[in-house]
Amino acid sequence: MHAKLCLALLAAVLACGGPAGAAEMRVTLLGTGTPTPRLSAFSASTLVEAGPEKLIFDFGRGSTIRLFQQKIPIGAITAHFITHLHSDHVVGLPDMWLTGWIGTPYGSRKTPMLIFGPKGTVAMTENLTKAFSEDIRIRIADEDYPPEGVAFAAKDIEPGPVYEKNGVKVSAIEVNHGEKIKPAFGYVVEYDGKKVVLSGDTKPDDRVAKAAEGADLLIHEVAVIDADLFKAYPNYRAIENHHTSPEETGKIFTQARPKLAVYSHIVFATQPPTQDVPEGALLQRTRTTYQGPLVIGRDLMSFVISDEVNSFAPDGSAMKPFTTDK
Repeated sequence: MHAKLCLALLAAVLACGGPAGAAEMRVTLLGTGTPTPRLSAFSASTLVEAGPEKLIFDFGRGSTIRLFQQKIPIGAITAHFITHLHSDHVVGLPDMWLTGWIGTPYGSRKTPMLIFGPKGTVAMTENLTKAFSEDIRIRIADEDYPPEGVAFAAKDIEPGPVYEKNGVKVSAIEVNHGEKIKPAFGYVVEYDGKKVVLSGDTKPDDRVAKAAEGADLLIHEVAVIDADLFKAYPNYRAIENHHTSPEETGKIFTQARPKLAVYSHIVFATQPPTQDVPEGALLQRTRTTYQGPLVIGRDLMSFVISDEVNSFAPDGSAMKPFTTDK
């Protein structure tokens, strides 16, 4: 009897993924790019998994495709968060919303889509419901999907705690993405003593560094724009002024001292456009102000946070961050 009890306890531990104290957070970069329609870098989206919670931050182009690649049902996301309402951060929302509702193994949402974002988020969801009203009507009538699954539970938020469930706490921090883009948010996700910070789109902002002090993972945007573009496309000057250079981001990393710093939402603009971000140039400029561990994000890279932070390449193989060790 004693042997059977021991086996049963061992099976229970294995089924839960390990001892009770071994809670992990997993962060996956679903989209590390910008509005540029690069095949290798979809626009901004990040998945954070903690306990039973699956949280999405921003809905860039192709975010549903990346979830499908990860074998994570779109309808299984428990809460959704928006940093700001630029198109490259929300263009994937209709896809996430509607594809997550339809009755498939990758959809089948049966409860309202929980979504938090800056002022304008609720209005956007109301207008999306009107825009897709005919699709919704047809699918309910023809395929008998539950109306609750296509409803929105949206909230316009302010800085501070915005979500807390199953031991996972999400707080919004206001960031400076420019005078005309207010409010814009970064987010802090905390679980079992672990902390992940996402900068959102921002100019250099000490509020990000302060929120990320001692974080396990700080994911920050960065911008590098070829000077030749300013002549032909003057709007690139405004774009550059809304973001953070590698040198400036390095200072934020140095101030915050996270266990691991990660670049995502990499604004890399050249003439002519390139498919891939040249890592060497980006790393070299960052190293003028930051000497700690750094990963230059690629779509489907992931990070597992337990007692330490482990990094994994898009194919799932273990990888090491850039360091200054000889």
